[in-house]
Amino acid sequence: MAWKGTLRKIDDNRWEIPEGHVKGMRTNAIIFANESMVPQIMEDNAAQQAANVACLPGIVGSSLAMPDVHWGYGFPIGGVAAVNADDGHISPGGIGFDINCGVRLIRTDLRREDVKGKINDLTDELYKNIPSGLGSKGIEKVTASSISDILMTGSEWAVGNGYGWEKDLGVTEEGGRMPEADPKYVSDKAVKRGFGQVGSLGSGNHFIEIDVVEKVYDTNAAKAFGLFEGQITITVHCGSRGCGHQIATDHLQTMEQYIKRNRIELPDRQLACAPLSSAEGDSYYRAMSCGANYAWANRQMITHWIRGSFENVLRNSPESMGMNVVYDVAHNIAKKERHRVNGKMKDVLVHRKGATRAFPAEHPDVPSVYRNIGQPVIVPGDMSAGTYVLVGLPGAMDISFGSSCHGAGRKMSRKAAFDRLSVDDLRNSMRSRNIYLKSGTDQGVLDEAPEAYKDVDQVVSVVCDSGLTGKVAKLRPLGVVKG
Repeated sequence: MAWKGTLRKIDDNRWEIPEGHVKGMRTNAIIFANESMVPQIMEDNAAQQAANVACLPGIVGSSLAMPDVHWGYGFPIGGVAAVNADDGHISPGGIGFDINCGVRLIRTDLRREDVKGKINDLTDELYKNIPSGLGSKGIEKVTASSISDILMTGSEWAVGNGYGWEKDLGVTEEGGRMPEADPKYVSDKAVKRGFGQVGSLGSGNHFIEIDVVEKVYDTNAAKAFGLFEGQITITVHCGSRGCGHQIATDHLQTMEQYIKRNRIELPDRQLACAPLSSAEGDSYYRAMSCGANYAWANRQMITHWIRGSFENVLRNSPESMGMNVVYDVAHNIAKKERHRVNGKMKDVLVHRKGATRAFPAEHPDVPSVYRNIGQPVIVPGDMSAGTYVLVGLPGAMDISFGSSCHGAGRKMSRKAAFDRLSVDDLRNSMRSRNIYLKSGTDQGVLDEAPEAYKDVDQVVSVVCDSGLTGKVAKLRPLGVVKG
């Protein structure tokens, strides 16, 4: 459904939907985009969703949408909204069903010539060792007590059980653990769905890529992140699997009952919410934190098997190949943070749904190894375009609650991609780009065809030109594993 409203141009990269466009708006909505991107944004109803979010009780600042914005559940994907920590409402639609879907970047000391003739073997080995695809099961069987520990401690559990290195935790957002997590707010059904899937990639837009650093834009930041031109890196994109989905489903039902019982008027029932200070809001936040921890444990286990796969093919240890995590970012999450609102520092809860935290240098939540540079921001494009590594800038704190985009963003629905595109054409196109694609199903690759996505170069240009982030490096794909 095309959006029929009006966008007022603020500057070359921001557009406003004024307060009053939707009955009940408590503030305005701002969409980050350049002029050439606006027609595409108007083609679906994501702008309407951004305006709807401005009706959220307790919202502060503006409802925001990043340039990769597209239609989602309740919130648009690419949506950012902050609410007062004391009386603001938390909305599961502002986080999404794949809680802590996120991206992890692993560097190596390897250069392109070191893996010449080995990309296909490496990609096949990753596909063999890391379960992927719809309904995929993890390699390890975990007990009920282990699941409880995973939900509580996330990446700490994984590292403590031999899946990775202690230093991985220091370059993972939140150290790979949300401390507010409490498994008693996670249903038995969500736990059951989590038993068999931890340590698996899943399907949809999740992937593992072997990349080469094609270009460095900021030599100081790249050096701090351990990146150099011609280097081999690995990018992982996945989340909390069925466990996170069930957590969202369970608590959405509770939230819908809450708004009905308390007669809270919202323009869309998918924005169902409750005060963070209420029993319903607090229980969801603690359950969401469990889902986030599950996702961090998941990516940590996958990191362990990536290192093992490289060792099997290249016959060198991961340590000798310098296979260190650069950073791990969440892009479907709500976080308690402190931001300046109307000139005063306030405690707020920031919803980020398809948006990445982008904190600048000297922010206390940036890992100490990057404190004088800023937080790495990892932005994948489509599977033929590769990934950008960015760095958070002070402008993000001024205008986006320390947030940036999370990817290219869809411009074609999964159904439309499957109906309109040819899997043979897609595979031929990837081969013509010298990218080796390994996937289990035609459906899995057609859903995520490059033609279904926006131009990641444009998306990144908008967030950089807006002062949210700075370009550090561009990674080009060599091998891709899809579910």
